[in-house]
Amino acid sequence: MTTEEGHVAGDEVRPRIRHNDYSPLVPAPIGGWRPEVPVSVIIPAYGGQHRLDLTLASLAAQTYPAHLTEVVIVDDGSAPPLRLPQIRPENTRIVTTADGWGPGHAVNTGVAATDGTVVQRVDADMILHRDHLEALLRWHHLTDLLVTIGGKRFIEESPVTAAEVHEAVTGDTLTRLFDPEKTIPSTTEMTILRLDGMRSSKNPYHVCTGPTLSLHRTLFLDVGGFDTEVQRGEDTELGYRLAQAGAVFVPDLTARAVHLGLPAQRRDRGATVRTVEPYLAHRVPLRRDLRKERGRGWRVPYVEVVLDVAGASERVTRAAVNAALDGSLPDVAVTLVAPWSALPSGRHPVLTAPGFDLRMLRTGFADDPRVRLAEDVPPSATPVPFRYSGPVDVPLAPETLERMVKTVLDERVGMLVVTFPDGRTATVERTEAVGRALRLARPGEPRADVIRQTHGVRHSPADAFWPSAAEPPAAPVRAAAPQKDMRSAMAGLTDARGPAARPRAKRSWVRRLRTAIRTHYRIRP
Repeated sequence: MTTEEGHVAGDEVRPRIRHNDYSPLVPAPIGGWRPEVPVSVIIPAYGGQHRLDLTLASLAAQTYPAHLTEVVIVDDGSAPPLRLPQIRPENTRIVTTADGWGPGHAVNTGVAATDGTVVQRVDADMILHRDHLEALLRWHHLTDLLVTIGGKRFIEESPVTAAEVHEAVTGDTLTRLFDPEKTIPSTTEMTILRLDGMRSSKNPYHVCTGPTLSLHRTLFLDVGGFDTEVQRGEDTELGYRLAQAGAVFVPDLTARAVHLGLPAQRRDRGATVRTVEPYLAHRVPLRRDLRKERGRGWRVPYVEVVLDVAGASERVTRAAVNAALDGSLPDVAVTLVAPWSALPSGRHPVLTAPGFDLRMLRTGFADDPRVRLAEDVPPSATPVPFRYSGPVDVPLAPETLERMVKTVLDERVGMLVVTFPDGRTATVERTEAVGRALRLARPGEPRADVIRQTHGVRHSPADAFWPSAAEPPAAPVRAAAPQKDMRSAMAGLTDARGPAARPRAKRSWVRRLRTAIRTHYRIRP
């Protein structure tokens, strides 16, 4: 199987999809190819034995080869426990959850118990058309960067048997059993159609809201699987992290399915939306509509500001940190990079030990949750969607960061590079572009070259974002010897006047001493 660019699945050269436009990928026609990739079908289930029986009956009639398919039902605490029905795929078994509950935890349990190259999630109340698995799995023979999503329609449950479902799926006559005119399309399906199969979508992960979804196991494990703390909206949250890892989302509505029962939003839309929002607000920073309270702190920040502070003075670093956190863009976190582990930790002379400024920074920011101290930073900022890197001695202007991020979003580029008059640069990287580049770059290939192909790179002079960037930035202020500064500040403080002047001189001496201490430690009165 090849793409239009001639890349062969498994070859060292993989297709470099632009944004989410997977048009260069050409899947094999259903029924006209030879499948080779093993798949593990994971079914999280809590009760509902009859519906599960119907789901397994439809899986037993799939066109995807049985010898490449394993099915694992994850019983998430059902009472009575779930059992295997007579009509089921050849390689089917039940495992149970432990130390947790919920659909995300159940899927993670199922993935850990299987070994298929591709992981396919199916809910325990869905009936799949006979070529559902084949339609989705053919894409995964092309590359390992894809997340495929099948179509589904809701219908009120009717009294049918597993034998009837198996016969209808085998004969491709499921529409006779469930009248298409009585089915209700999902909002996800309507979004897919409106956005050209998500090829033109800016945030295609939004369609990860259905229970029929598949991806390569390595991709699933790389992002850490489902967040088990998320009880509603877990598919969307996983989709967001997959997007930050560089995944391409491919909805294939030829992979049809019937969902038994009406959607939760149709039953109680208000409660459904309210239940999902708190989870997504903390974990999906791109949902700006959920973060309107500027004073709040969030689990995943919107932008990470990375500053290399090794050798910079405490005053310069504090100014840079304050500028980043006090700008017009809220929801920012700062990472200060320096050799923190080299600083003395045991008994040491506080005033004269090496690294005075770094030690003061370490103490000053130790309890600030918005500031992190790191020896180095990982290649990707995931799950944070944007990362800024720039010189520590060029503080961000109040609106600089917001304008840079807006440029990246408006122009849909993966990297914005800003150049100062002295030749130094500052960058804003989009994490999803970095994630894809890390997966696609050949050994020794610059990451920016891949980002240029998949998302684009924009170059700009600094004065487009810094009002005073036409002037060269000041040289970094280095740390001075603290004991020398203190002696200089205190020089001449001794009162040399007579006894009559001593009470007044003492008060003057105290004021001057306080001023010296404040000046040395940068303490505001």
